[in-house]
Amino acid sequence: MLATFALAVLAAAGPADLAFMKGAWEGGPPGMKFEERWTEEAGGLMLGVSRTLKGDRAIAFEFLRIEFRKDAVFYVAQPGGKPKTEFKLTASDGKSATFENPAHDHPKLIRYSLTPDGSLKAELDGAEGKQAFTFKPVQR
Repeated sequence: MLATFALAVLAAAGPADLAFMKGAWEGGPPGMKFEERWTEEAGGLMLGVSRTLKGDRAIAFEFLRIEFRKDAVFYVAQPGGKPKTEFKLTASDGKSATFENPAHDHPKLIRYSLTPDGSLKAELDGAEGKQAFTFKPVQR
């Protein structure tokens, strides 16, 4: 019964549960910059894009989206514009969201969480081990 309740809650997860991700975010070690931009939800989608810069040169990019479907919510990633990989929302509380795809090599898990200082933390876990990135909001 508890598992049924948990599935109903996740199926009911909506845009307000992931609104904490919306905005422009930047971070990275010295000499590198990671950028992520997320739109607010419209038409059942949040759109995102990421770019990695080393010095003044782009070395990676990714097209992202979150799809609010009737039966579930999915994080869809296309690194370098390659074919999509989908990760299903498995946990969400309005300040964090966990997406999983156990069949994928790396990552198998993607988690975003809003930290107490207002940063956005992104965590990846899979065949290549665990990685974490912290993004600060871009002030314009």
